[in-house]
Amino acid sequence: MYTPKKEQFHTFEETEHGVFGLFDTPAQIIDAAQKTKDKGYTNFDCFTPYPVHGLDDAMGLPRSGLPWVTFFMGIFGCTVGFGMQYLTHKYDWPINISGKSFNAWFAYIPITFEFTVFMAGLSTAAALFFLAKLPKTGRKVLHPDITTDKFALWIPSNSANYSEGSVTDFIKGLGSKHVETVK
Repeated sequence: MYTPKKEQFHTFEETEHGVFGLFDTPAQIIDAAQKTKDKGYTNFDCFTPYPVHGLDDAMGLPRSGLPWVTFFMGIFGCTVGFGMQYLTHKYDWPINISGKSFNAWFAYIPITFEFTVFMAGLSTAAALFFLAKLPKTGRKVLHPDITTDKFALWIPSNSANYSEGSVTDFIKGLGSKHVETVK
């Protein structure tokens, strides 16, 4: 099993110079990403019109920490949602309604569920914007077909082993029908 070195992971340093190639199918972009990683290029990226399963593994990306944010904030939301209702009903306003106990936990389920989903969703969206440093409004469009119906492999000029001629030949050798250098 291939284990990438730490320096091979993406640092996502933005650059406007590099070479990109367009591919027609998800299988082609996955194969291209795998071969690009194996060739030793770093900081490369893939642009797709929809999520492609397995592309992150082919690129050698580490697993995202976003699911952990969602999980722990969901647990936090569940605890706060239940605790808020229990403490209010048991200690702040202990009113006996229809002979129910002060810990009528089954009545707390809808609010607990809603607060769990609310906290998990809100924190996931906030963490996504924070971790991905969104929005990135200064990026220029490389090609009009990227993310419409084509898949693109982008190798920036700050990549390891970068040489414009060799990168262009490499991407053409991967089966790209359109290769363009951006300066």
